[in-house]
Amino acid sequence: MKKIILVAMLLGSSAVFSQRGFTISEATFGQNTDYTVSTLSSARWKDNNSFTLYNATKDTLFIKSKDNKWENQFFLSAKNLEDILNTELKFTNFTLDKIPSDLKWVNQDEILFSVNQADNKFKHLVKLNLKTKKVTNNFAFNPIGQEQIISRNGDFLAWLKDNNIVITTNKGEDVVVTSDPTMDIVNGSSFTHRNEFGIDKGMWWSPKQDQLLYYKNDQSFVFDYPLVDWQQRIAKNKPLKYPMAGMPNERVSLVIYDVYTKEKTTIKTGYEDQFLTMVTWDPSGNYVYVGILNRQQNNLKLNQYNAATGALEKTLFEQEATTYVEPSQSLEFLPNDAKKFIYFSDHQGFRQMYLYNTDGKLERNLGYDNVIVDKFLGFDKAGSTAYYIGVTNNGLDKQLFSVDLQKGKTTAITENSGTHNINFNPDKTLFIDQFNNIETPNKISIVNPQKDTKEIEIHNAQDPFLNKIDMPKMDLIEIKSQDGETSLNARMIYPTNFNPAKKYPVLIYVYGGPHAQLITNSWMGGANLFLQYMAQNGYIVFTVDNRGSKNRGRDFEHIIHKELGKNEMADQLKGVEYLENLPFVDKEKIGVYGWSFGGFMATSLVLNYPEIFKVAVAGGPVMDWKYYEIMYGERYMDTPMENPEGYKNTNLIDQANKLENKLLIIHGAQDPVVLQQHSMEFVQACIEANKQVDYFLYPTHEHNVSGKDREHLNTKIANYFFDYLAKPSKE
Repeated sequence: MKKIILVAMLLGSSAVFSQRGFTISEATFGQNTDYTVSTLSSARWKDNNSFTLYNATKDTLFIKSKDNKWENQFFLSAKNLEDILNTELKFTNFTLDKIPSDLKWVNQDEILFSVNQADNKFKHLVKLNLKTKKVTNNFAFNPIGQEQIISRNGDFLAWLKDNNIVITTNKGEDVVVTSDPTMDIVNGSSFTHRNEFGIDKGMWWSPKQDQLLYYKNDQSFVFDYPLVDWQQRIAKNKPLKYPMAGMPNERVSLVIYDVYTKEKTTIKTGYEDQFLTMVTWDPSGNYVYVGILNRQQNNLKLNQYNAATGALEKTLFEQEATTYVEPSQSLEFLPNDAKKFIYFSDHQGFRQMYLYNTDGKLERNLGYDNVIVDKFLGFDKAGSTAYYIGVTNNGLDKQLFSVDLQKGKTTAITENSGTHNINFNPDKTLFIDQFNNIETPNKISIVNPQKDTKEIEIHNAQDPFLNKIDMPKMDLIEIKSQDGETSLNARMIYPTNFNPAKKYPVLIYVYGGPHAQLITNSWMGGANLFLQYMAQNGYIVFTVDNRGSKNRGRDFEHIIHKELGKNEMADQLKGVEYLENLPFVDKEKIGVYGWSFGGFMATSLVLNYPEIFKVAVAGGPVMDWKYYEIMYGERYMDTPMENPEGYKNTNLIDQANKLENKLLIIHGAQDPVVLQQHSMEFVQACIEANKQVDYFLYPTHEHNVSGKDREHLNTKIANYFFDYLAKPSKE
């Protein structure tokens, strides 16, 4: 075991300032209110040499430009914008309280933003020329409209009205694209395949701008699952389409709608039990590329289809795996070569970039060491260099990289260990670097990646807790996994006024599943204020990112395939072993808390290791994977028919008779992700086994508890540990 990062966040006592711990309200909401880290809001590049910033206090847009050494200049106020809209659009009784949050620059003179009319009859997507103060485009559409997407030429706006698509033209005409009367058919939704496989949109405008490609999701095969709205005088059923593991799946197709001819062309992907991913228009608009992933999720075909006929032109390549293939985003065509594109895959161990041509030939592996591509940032003006954020330092850091597409040479642009968030100007000649790590709340600089010049710092946030809150000490630690070889990242938050001669109770906070990472080299190490609150109340708060979690590569994550919980628990026990070797840990007072997959883990640990975990809180827990949805569940567990032993071993309902200690289960009655049936079945099993379990329901909440009720949740969780594991420290 090696300590890789040590940060002392313990602020010494001051004769001038009185420091204290958080209230439960501050621990719940303070991270986004009183104790938020100061930043430059809504930084958006106007052109290559200037960008705008939003000042919330003054409801004003400022501009920073290279010519005046990046100093603030007043640019636009909400009142200015209100006056222009009232004049141009003839609004009545319209007021604008703040600059629209979705404002973005179209070019150096025009901005695009949305506002609601005063009577709320219409929502407007407005393009405004700030130089002439004239509205150059205005789309008025139903305020219930969702997922609006504008064509690049600004002639058409597509949006969703419930389960159907409407196109509004810049002349004010509404064109009904689909009119399916039943919610069994959902058109154009980004929720297709339940947002798995990197899907974040359901409609795409053609590069020609007159054709709209969209998902058509037939859910008629999927059973209706009842959710009850308890807020009605007579409780009302709100059925949900929920495709459970091993059961009938949705059928998805892709359709192209031509705005001028009003004709539709269905892409001939087949009406199979499969997933359609990586949807990408070819730059010419003549072809559509689709990743066809089989139901078993172990075979992916990248197909090219003719946009005019919908016919399959060719399969460029296939990717197979003994575990699973997980597409993560669409293709990225090179701006200067329509015959080449970047494909993202972890098939060689780490999610990296591969340069292919449209004949399906691999031209170049663009990967670099074990760096994981986290976010693709685009190409330079010449189209010869690509930029991306890569995960390094065993998953802890995020750095900026560039890669020469001709030579394959990769350059690390940022170097400071921590988390870099990058915002490039249009030509990629300058970028805004928002940097933080466990010692730096937020440092913002302007950087020229082409020159070896010192960055220009424009903001350096102060520690928001300084002289206000007595923050505990925190360590980031490295331990070995159960296999004895793999390094795991762990985080320990010490009690306030920590005394190594004393013994302290432990709260282990766990998630442990795919697509999540709890520990990063970022401000507060990835922890939230509730965990700090528990440390301030006398607890050691400990977290391990076990094998199976995010940003450590394919083998690290895929180890969990077909046996969820097994290796994850083994690694959590290595964390416990580390703790038990520390003289200040009270081994008789260890508790565990987690939500969703973390709820599954917390329940698994308290059932299987009662001699260790004396108290557990499980929020929104998966109790039996056969009740979970197809897309996520079958990726990691296959179907119940294919993997009966795996489903049997992970079924916590059948293990309810092993409950010996205190367990609180919390669930949202409207949960559309982990259905309440999970926890209800477990409670029933506890009753039948004559085991006592505590249960609390939030009737109006979904998969997590948000808004003002979050304080109620955190109070309940904290009090459960205070009541049954260890009372708050008086120090």
